[in-house]
Amino acid sequence: MKLTHAIHLGLDFASIARMKDGEPRIIKTDVLREEIPMCVYVNKSGAIQVGDRALSAHKRVALKSQKSWDSSSQNSFVEFTRTLGTDKTYYSSNANKAFTSEEFLAEVIKSLLSYEKEEEIKLAVITVPDDFKYNQKEAVRNAGELASLQQIELIQESIAASLSNGLDSNKKDGFCLVFNFGSKTFSASLQKVFNGIIKVIDTEGDNYLGAVNLDFAIVDNIILPYLRENYKIDSFIKNVEKLQSLRQLLKFNAVNAREKLSFNETYFIYSDLGDIPGEDDEGEEFELDITVNQADISRALSPVFQKAIEVSKSLLERNNLKGSSLDALILVGGPTFSPVLRKMLEAQICKPDTSADPMTVVSKGAALYASTVDVSEEVREQTRDKTKIQLEIANESSTVETEEFVPIKILADKTEGEIPDKVFAEVTRGDKAWSSGKVEINTIGEIVEIQLNEGTTNVFEVVLFDDKGNILESEPSSFSVIQGSKIGSATLPYNVGIELKDKATGKIIFKTVKGLEKNQSIPAMGIIYGFKTAKAIRPGVESDFLKIPIYEGDHGAEGTRAIFNEHITDIIISGADLPSLLPENSDFDLTVNVDRSQQITVTAYFPSIDFSTELNVQRQSRTVSLDIVKDLLFELTEKEVLSSNQFQNYFEKLSEPRNKYDLDALIMIQQELKAYGRKA
Repeated sequence: MKLTHAIHLGLDFASIARMKDGEPRIIKTDVLREEIPMCVYVNKSGAIQVGDRALSAHKRVALKSQKSWDSSSQNSFVEFTRTLGTDKTYYSSNANKAFTSEEFLAEVIKSLLSYEKEEEIKLAVITVPDDFKYNQKEAVRNAGELASLQQIELIQESIAASLSNGLDSNKKDGFCLVFNFGSKTFSASLQKVFNGIIKVIDTEGDNYLGAVNLDFAIVDNIILPYLRENYKIDSFIKNVEKLQSLRQLLKFNAVNAREKLSFNETYFIYSDLGDIPGEDDEGEEFELDITVNQADISRALSPVFQKAIEVSKSLLERNNLKGSSLDALILVGGPTFSPVLRKMLEAQICKPDTSADPMTVVSKGAALYASTVDVSEEVREQTRDKTKIQLEIANESSTVETEEFVPIKILADKTEGEIPDKVFAEVTRGDKAWSSGKVEINTIGEIVEIQLNEGTTNVFEVVLFDDKGNILESEPSSFSVIQGSKIGSATLPYNVGIELKDKATGKIIFKTVKGLEKNQSIPAMGIIYGFKTAKAIRPGVESDFLKIPIYEGDHGAEGTRAIFNEHITDIIISGADLPSLLPENSDFDLTVNVDRSQQITVTAYFPSIDFSTELNVQRQSRTVSLDIVKDLLFELTEKEVLSSNQFQNYFEKLSEPRNKYDLDALIMIQQELKAYGRKA
């Protein structure tokens, strides 16, 4: 049995899709939309609302707080996925409690699951951005578990997008670039397609480039100049906090303008009195009345889009490719509807493929992927109807062939009812144009050769008969095979490595585990030999332990100081894990496995006592604070990695009152500082 449902979680919007009758379909919301806003609102009774109702409340709350310049009583929340994998919490005055980003995400997932009326969903594929780090992916898994999902499979957005696109493409060989321009992040994924098999070979991105940058570009280059020309706003210009608050509210107008100008030549930005908070310096209320055309929007947006194009060109150059080398450029994300971007891509890289909907291509591709994922044995045991004859159908989930051999056998030990001496199976394709005829099957297994229609998902019905022709109930009673493309291995988005003391310099550096390099196909395994215990570890004594930090590193991470990379977790080996005394200076090896969902397991082997044990890899939340970032800034300056001017620039950013509480801004500055450290 395979999974049927998939969830796509974006920064601003989320959607759910399922496989039905061999096709991926978006499940509509309760207001018949294909997606819901990623917004949570805690009402006065403490109940949590999600989606459109929450967004309406968020806008009301935002307007009220902006008018009073008071945002202390916060009860509506957006962009909380930015803080997944951190210890950030969100306090709600209505609930009088703090929530984690995982708890909010779980509420969004619950809401999406509720739109499926035909069955209760306990298993699902969930999409994640290509550049999500380990702790972020684990946070997504945890949110799914909080939403009562029993089996969760993760898939990179770019793979889902290309899988969806692949069935509609006649090209089965070549290179493909997935251009994913999201709300606050951009990623470019380079894929190679060989005989219809899709494989990611390299990725690059910018975690702080997205639609929000476009919206503020419209605010700063179109709307604010209008206000400066028509109103007295010197006090806003001089007060950083008031200006940022005004920019945040004007962003609603910018979003509307950007979206409308993706499909129209002109757009009229207007506001009713009171829609923009406060008054200018002379007591006049703000009012917008601006006509924007394609030339205006191009001047505002082109510099932002150019940054994404430069990232894509750099990715191609790193792999010795040009735009002309590409066989497809797939667009993902609402901003890619922009004619400004599409013209720029065609001029600088190649003409993008506009046949697929950038808003649904990931969701549908993820649903296709779900149809290739086996239900775990643990879940199957919970859901089996053992009164029916249990079957094992070992079909290929996706293929580039037009014929496939499918083994089918009876699982007698999983069946409680009586099984006739002779059982026959007939496999029929969904269009009724092909049937296997009756084939005798047993507990050993029999192979059925199936015929596939090209370029589509083929659904097959399996019906069992006894020797008298009576139909027998069986489970499963169908299976599907995607013809036309095949999912290759996903790849590691980062190097996986350990903290190691360099013998030459004495510095604690990042060392990549061989076999777990960036772009390595997964599942993957790496072995680290030659560890030695610094002290004796007594059996059963938990306070006797060794700690081995695990990190993720990007290009150029090898040999850099460990602290300039992303800390995943610490592997702890304690006396509780050992059956006997492990003497001081004992050798041990670590085997690190990464599965296709990028979950990590670690096994330690101790030759001196001939013992191996699987170690628990705990997810650890990132702690980012103003003090931590400032310490990093001072250290880099003291070591002359940063100039005095660079120090002053960053110090001023960190001194702005809003950044003291703005985790997103702190993370961005921290990442920039770490990049300086790696380069040094």
